[in-house]
Amino acid sequence: MEGFEAWYRGSAPRLVAALAVVAGDADVGREAAAEACTRALERWARVGAMDSPEAWAHTVGVNLIRRRWRRAAVERRLAATPGSAGAPPSLTPELWQAVRTLPLRQRQAIALRYVLDLSQRQVADAMGIAPGTAAATLTTARRHLRALLHEPEPEEATLHD
Repeated sequence: MEGFEAWYRGSAPRLVAALAVVAGDADVGREAAAEACTRALERWARVGAMDSPEAWAHTVGVNLIRRRWRRAAVERRLAATPGSAGAPPSLTPELWQAVRTLPLRQRQAIALRYVLDLSQRQVADAMGIAPGTAAATLTTARRHLRALLHEPEPEEATLHD
């Protein structure tokens, strides 16, 4: 399919990293990204025409991760088998641990903004929320991360990243 291969080469590594952050597990992130990219290929005529095919694939990946979590919760109740988590290679252990403590919505926003390098508006679109809500979610997540990492608040806050 025309354009898919170039998109895949540029987006897949960042998508894997972003979904690993959301999932809290590098292997789960890789699996979700692979499936999301497969689905993007199957629908490339429509997905390739979108403003951000990467955001679409990220949303698909997050939905796959959520489905996996629901399935795992049922399995844990039945078999009591805990999962493991590994950090994406681009995160320091301290930052990885701090990000893992954030609520899902904040982890997702952080992954979209800082791993996939999407704009605040694209983060909002990918998450299906208003731009102001995305801004507030990112601000709250950064505040929590600074507190966990014992970093000072910035002197001048910006409204738009």
